Order: sequence, then C-alpha cells, then structure tokens
Amino acid sequence: MFLRGHDIAKFIVPVGKNSLQPAGIDLRLGDVKAFDTLGVLDTEHRYIPPGRNVKADSQGFYYLKKGSYRIRFSEIVKVPSWAVGFCFPRSSLLRMGALIHCAVWDPGYKGRGEALLVVFNDNGIKIRKKARVAQIVFARLETLPYSTYKGKYLYEGL
Repeated sequence: MFLRGHDIAKFIVPVGKNSLQPAGIDLRLGDVKAFDTLGVLDTEHRYIPPGRNVKADSQGFYYLKKGSYRIRFSEIVKVPSWAVGFCFPRSSLLRMGALIHCAVWDPGYKGRGEALLVVFNDNGIKIRKKARVAQIVFARLETLPYSTYKGKYLYEGL
C-alpha cells in the first residue's frame, strides 16, 4: 500500500512550496555534478567518481547539455523502518527530454539522496536550482524488515 503525500510529509525536510502531492512529495534540485572519470563496481568494492561541480548562472539556472549528471536533492529524506521509498521524475522533466533514475530508498535511510539525471534532448535543458524534479513515494511494508539500512550512503549529504 502506498501512502498519501500528506502522510509522508513528516519524513521530508523541508517540504518545499507546492511540493505536497496526493501520492508523494516533490524533491527539488540541489547540486549538479558532471561525470569526468571512470566509475568502478567490483564484487568487493566500488569507486564512485567524485564528479565536477556544474555551476549555475547568476539567476540560479543550470544549462545542461545532452549527457548524464549526478544530482543531489535539496530535501533530507528519512525513510521509516516500516516503509520503502521510490523516486520518479516529474512529468515536466520528461516532456523536455530528460529523465531521472533513482535506486530504492531502503527502510532506515536518512540523508539528502542522489540520483542520475540524463538529458536526452539534443538542445539540452535549462533548469533552476530548487526546481521540483522528482517525486518520492513511500510504500508500507507488510512486515517489518529484519534490519534497517546501514550502508555507505546512510546520512549522505548531511
């Protein structure tokens, strides 16, 4: 069962203006990084490229060419032990030729999450910092998990 946006608002800080939705909460664009080195995922370890900060102009707009970017959301998300989070792109982003990919937000996760923003539009996109780019929804677990998230990304971005 998915929860209403109103019910999960207490787990998102801050809830931005117009961010409360019937089935979730909109997440706003924070920082943007461009990939500039190779990433490595092995059976025992991983190397996440640090990325190069993309600078916004004086009005707070990012001009993103076709390609892939790692973004951080502005909000702090705390997923309760009885839920799992899923994140989806806002339809306006899709309609301009860009997509956000998110992983599962496990029970117990807390942080300012990251996602992959892929710009497919040959002309690029112009997007302002703090624009609503994704929506997070929570699904209630039927039974509590044996443990909550304790991985590398716990408390990221805090």
